[in-house]
Amino acid sequence: MDNLLIKSAQIIFPSTPFHGKKWDVLLEKGVVVKIAEQIEGDRDDFNAFDAEGQYLVPGFFDMNVNFGEPGLETKEDILSGSAAALAGGVTGVAVHPNTHPPVHSRSEVALIVNRAASLPVDVHPIGTVSKKREGSELAELYDMKLAGAVAFCDGDRPVQQAGLMSRALLYSKGFGGLIISYPEDASVAAGGKMNEGPISTYLGMKGNPNMAEALMVARDLYLAEYNDARIHFTTISTAESVALIREAKKRGARVTCDVAVHHLIMTDQLIAGFDSNYKVSPPLRTQTDVKALLDGLNDDTIDAIVSQHTPHEIEYKNVEYQIAADGIIGLQTLLPLALEAGLTVDRLVDKLAVGPRRVLEIPQPEFGEQVQGNFILFDAEKTWRFDSESNRSKSSNSPLLGKELKGKVTMVINKRQIINTQ
Repeated sequence: MDNLLIKSAQIIFPSTPFHGKKWDVLLEKGVVVKIAEQIEGDRDDFNAFDAEGQYLVPGFFDMNVNFGEPGLETKEDILSGSAAALAGGVTGVAVHPNTHPPVHSRSEVALIVNRAASLPVDVHPIGTVSKKREGSELAELYDMKLAGAVAFCDGDRPVQQAGLMSRALLYSKGFGGLIISYPEDASVAAGGKMNEGPISTYLGMKGNPNMAEALMVARDLYLAEYNDARIHFTTISTAESVALIREAKKRGARVTCDVAVHHLIMTDQLIAGFDSNYKVSPPLRTQTDVKALLDGLNDDTIDAIVSQHTPHEIEYKNVEYQIAADGIIGLQTLLPLALEAGLTVDRLVDKLAVGPRRVLEIPQPEFGEQVQGNFILFDAEKTWRFDSESNRSKSSNSPLLGKELKGKVTMVINKRQIINTQ
């Protein structure tokens, strides 16, 4: 599909003169050659795609994704993960270092960069903060930055040592690096299997309190402000975290944060059925927390929405809830859940496409004539079934599998490739 004419697309591309217009777009080999209210021509010269009722928006960017490569390719490799990303309209991902070995040196960073070079998805590695993600010794941050790492995080292991986090913030500041904090005080969380509250008490299950997250957010905010360094909090889930970050931003702290899309929809009430596919980390919280997170998105306290795509083989999930692994796959369900949360299309574009790139200081997709395309088309009203046939991930650990979802990505254009995802 070298030449493509997109007809009557509603263009939502902030900071361009075409924003808000319902126009035609002509592409040749992935490059936009003409944008006009109406484009006519010989239909033998190109394929026409009727985008009536659909939105043309920048390709989404997911800054919290787990691929298994290197070492855990049975969960997900870069190829299968990229296929899932494309199906969900995600043209760029930042992959966390939860691999074996972890991404803790330039070798692992270079492997990911090289493996993904030819794919139609931009794959950006995140290196570890500590060697082997053990939380005791600083990893080779600058070397990883030179090799292509866009940020540093110990993945789903919070940095428990305040001294190590402080040194990481100060050191990364010197070369423009970004430290990502997964906020959880492990001594307070103490192995809790779900949110601490009435539901955990009713089920007789050990709870993980909001305080475990809020304490770590407060600590790392203090350290970041002390060192005058940037910090990003990933997958915040509590009303307390939103309030702390909101106040820090008012003080002028250099802080950003994201929220996992499932925390905008799902609550701990769903755990009553003991379905291990609802077991995530941080755990599903209460409706009060959900409201606070949505308020945080609407007032720009929260900068981005992520999928927290965490694939697992069936033997890690098809077990008792208490011993099941944390995490769900989410790349393909990112758009439907964001729409279900009630986000407007403009807000959705800001939090799924613009915000993540702004946080990571990655160039925003451009849109104009003679510009290489990086955008997607989606139909907010189209329903589709997420099942084993439509799932592009190697894993199937999602509570949404087998359900009808509303909001479908129909076309992806990136790196001179045009992919029809209908």
